[in-house]
Amino acid sequence: MLATIGSAALLGIDAVPVQVEVNTGESGVPNLILVGLPDAAVKESEDRVFSALSNSGLRMPRTRTTINLAPGDLRKEGAIYDLPIALGILVATGQLVCDNLADYLIAGELSLSGATRPIKGGLAMAVLARETRRPAILLPPVAAQEAALVEGLRVYEITSLDQAARFLAGQLQLTPLVAPRTTASVSYRDHEPDFADIKGQQAVRRAVEVAVAGGHNLIMIGPPGSGKSMIAKRIPGIMPAPTLQEYLEILRIHSAAGQTMEGGLHFLQRPARAPHHTISDVGLLGGGAIPGPGEISLAHHGVLFLDELPEFKRSALEVLRQPLEDGHVTISRSAGKIPLPCHFMLVAAMNPCPCGYLGDPKHECRCAPAQIQRYRARISGPLLDRIDLHIEAPALSITELRSDRAGESSAAIRERVEQARQAQLIRFRGTTLTANSRMPPSQLKVYCALDASLGDLLQQAMEQLSLSARAYDRILKVARTIADLAGADRIASPHLLEAIQYRSLDRNVFY
Repeated sequence: MLATIGSAALLGIDAVPVQVEVNTGESGVPNLILVGLPDAAVKESEDRVFSALSNSGLRMPRTRTTINLAPGDLRKEGAIYDLPIALGILVATGQLVCDNLADYLIAGELSLSGATRPIKGGLAMAVLARETRRPAILLPPVAAQEAALVEGLRVYEITSLDQAARFLAGQLQLTPLVAPRTTASVSYRDHEPDFADIKGQQAVRRAVEVAVAGGHNLIMIGPPGSGKSMIAKRIPGIMPAPTLQEYLEILRIHSAAGQTMEGGLHFLQRPARAPHHTISDVGLLGGGAIPGPGEISLAHHGVLFLDELPEFKRSALEVLRQPLEDGHVTISRSAGKIPLPCHFMLVAAMNPCPCGYLGDPKHECRCAPAQIQRYRARISGPLLDRIDLHIEAPALSITELRSDRAGESSAAIRERVEQARQAQLIRFRGTTLTANSRMPPSQLKVYCALDASLGDLLQQAMEQLSLSARAYDRILKVARTIADLAGADRIASPHLLEAIQYRSLDRNVFY
């Protein structure tokens, strides 16, 4: 007897249809044959499924059984086919009768006892089920909670093979999960580090506020102990909460990577990623035999913090250039081309020289000019050109460190950031834009227009600093954000001058 169960495979962050076909009653020696380009984890499903059937009080097939995972030219990976294979065997052997089996998309890993285990990609599978007009989906608990965020779909949480079989047979009633509908809660920020802990560094705090308000990229340059990493860790706490649509995009990526809300991704929170400088190109960009998201995609709609920027491999840094510009990356492999979104805010930190004390009044720099030049040359000009704000973080004085005066809190900064972002949402209403940093040239002409005197001022700065055309656009975007923070309708001279002074690396000076 032939049985067909609808399931899915993950390609990047998207799910594609897979049909699990089970045919029993074939003549020959009793055994199980699994075809359809399965990887090692899929091939091992035979032992898991047979043990799960036995321990659930169900009968295993006693004839030659063929299982085909269609389409046959798509490589299948992971243990997500355990549950559909087991249910297919039950249908093929007559132990399960279900008249509406075609309505369900099913995925799940089974333990030897028959209980389900967590799988990745629940949200992507739910989107696929809705696109293929399947009204319902059966998934293990955590994946089901993600899938419940997709509207127009009945999502059932399955905890065991026996429960799934009895539900499909009509012997058990299950209530579809209801998506958690909360407002843009900031309760997770109660545990975030606060900007009130930062001593001094008013200029850096201001640059960070401007960067977050417009979604601009930022690099901090300063000696060891100046607070660069402390400040970077507090940036997520002042970012506005994502919209529900943005959160679904974030969760879809993290779900495909096996990182879920239960693993620390809070509801309506933007991601913050901080990879170590030993990360590989693939780890940063994404890829693999079956391409998956890398750190830049996991930071989608959030922050990517690269500490000690010159210590990263040159090749790893150079792969950031196109994603920073386009907001997406395409991974090409033999399995096909996989597009991955990566709209992220880059925050980087570096020392001014290898020893870190260039320009420090209390420590002597031990680096030769050639060493300093080689150190800075690890970061290419085209990459620096794509970073909107360059800010210096000088060493703190003892007086500042001993001060009991608390700095401005993250809540106060976040309030101004949210007001500026709200102004941008109103400005870009009807488009997909949400922040000034993503303005195309056509929008720059409309919203960043300068009068004659400001145009002459910017031209003079461009000529003296030998800035590129890309730097010209980024100065205008930063100036627009500064104007938004000030509540101004048009860019004025103070806004433009502040934006220009955030190009310290273009001047090739730090202090």
